Amino acid sequence: QVQLVESGGGLVQPGGSLRLSCVASKSILSIYDMGWYRQAPGKQRELVAGMTSGGTRKYADSVKGRFTISRDITKKTVYLQMNSLKPEDTAVYFCNARLVQLGGNTDYWGQGTQVTVTP
Repeated sequence: QVQLVESGGGLVQPGGSLRLSCVASKSILSIYDMGWYRQAPGKQRELVAGMTSGGTRKYADSVKGRFTISRDITKKTVYLQMNSLKPEDTAVYFCNARLVQLGGNTDYWGQGTQVTVTP
């Protein structure tokens, strides 16, 4: 089992910044693909940013150029730096760890952290 604990959410004005952190209970970052997802009220959970175990990054089109995913393997932590925040970024943000295997993937989720962007 892997536990993921997110932090860093909060209330921010449009144009502001937040940095989310996700700490894993085990040293998995060089083995698991890591991702940040978000879910707004009434909407499906969507991938915001991801990083493979090899370090390749990908972003949703809606956040490209504004959000940056990074990791510190020694601290077992994945970050999501969010700049130029917009009201439509308001959502609960979840950290995901995925072990990709031929026989099927294994997913772990954090509890989520609320991000609210409002004037």
